[in-house]
Amino acid sequence: MEDAISYAFDLERYTTPERFEKIKAFAADKETPFVVVDIDRISEKYDELRRLLPYSKVYYAVKANPHDEILKMLIGKGCRFDIASVFELDQMLRLGARADDMSYGNTIKKARHIAYAYDRGIRLFATDSEEDVRKLAENAPGSRVFFRILTDGSGADWPLSRKFGAHPDTIYRLILLAAELGLDPYGISFHVGSQQRDIGQWDHAIATCRYLFDAAAQEGVRLRMINLGGGFPASYVAPTHDMELYCREITRFLEEDFGDHAPEILIEPGRSLVGDAGIMVSEVVLVSKKSEFNQYSWVYLDVGKFGGLIETIDESIKYPIFVDRESATTKQIILAGPTCDSMDILYEDTKYEVPGEITEGDRVYIFTTGAYTTSYCSINFNGFPPLKAHIYRG
Repeated sequence: MEDAISYAFDLERYTTPERFEKIKAFAADKETPFVVVDIDRISEKYDELRRLLPYSKVYYAVKANPHDEILKMLIGKGCRFDIASVFELDQMLRLGARADDMSYGNTIKKARHIAYAYDRGIRLFATDSEEDVRKLAENAPGSRVFFRILTDGSGADWPLSRKFGAHPDTIYRLILLAAELGLDPYGISFHVGSQQRDIGQWDHAIATCRYLFDAAAQEGVRLRMINLGGGFPASYVAPTHDMELYCREITRFLEEDFGDHAPEILIEPGRSLVGDAGIMVSEVVLVSKKSEFNQYSWVYLDVGKFGGLIETIDESIKYPIFVDRESATTKQIILAGPTCDSMDILYEDTKYEVPGEITEGDRVYIFTTGAYTTSYCSINFNGFPPLKAHIYRG
């Protein structure tokens, strides 16, 4: 069913006019498409999270945006890192991160990659299956492991259900197996889904962790850590609660279930740290209609799903979009990318409102694109090069 909501752009929801003018000036002479990343804003987001969850250890999810300058800044601030591959591991070591400050958070990994990571000092691994536990015992003996429980992702704009995690009963068996095989059962992890707008999802997951802590203790296994994963929001079109409320409620959930005996707490923010810091700059390539009396124009940009906007699949993530043109009228459009794949339509059911006189060459600014854009873009589809990123320091 067609979404009848019109998304008129409200700049001050996403940035200050002064900051936007400075970024426009910074971007003026650069060839589109690209993302401008305000690294100072990422630093501020990190400081905010440390202030609101002072008892937690922050492991930045490198996959959200693996730009060297972002990673170096976070290393300098004492951040830890959640890596998903040996390739991210090599990058982090190259930039000066310590192996002790990294967690291999991917539950899907080759035995030889486990051995490679272990050889380079990684001692903290995620798991959710018997086969993986046995690979860890053989290739990373004595390592600390944490076990990912299955969540359904309800309330998230970008759910992560089904592929990762296992039922608590299965996790219980894996905890005992890991101890039997000489691994150190360290804790439990979960991910409530990316861009999670239902804070109550953390409540249920933390309660499940309490159940597993108690069940393992009855068998002589002392779990010591909960990894709360990610899920904290960035500022897209759909409103969310502010970070202070998320952190206050999560702290309350932990206190209700664990009282004065709280375990170590890890968090793995990605989107919430870097999303708001990015503004993608694009250009209108074509404005057309499919028939003379069609109600909607099609607007084609020089960036699309394969250029970094893959999270528009099923119109899941709705980015704030601003067209830099003055016009006395507005209209609702269908927005698409430049490639020859018919899947490369950004928003068809959801209509965005743009200036009525939008035309080829107009610059389009897509806000909240600091996360999962450069890291998701294709390398050479239709010959288009990877999405560029320019670091901005205000």
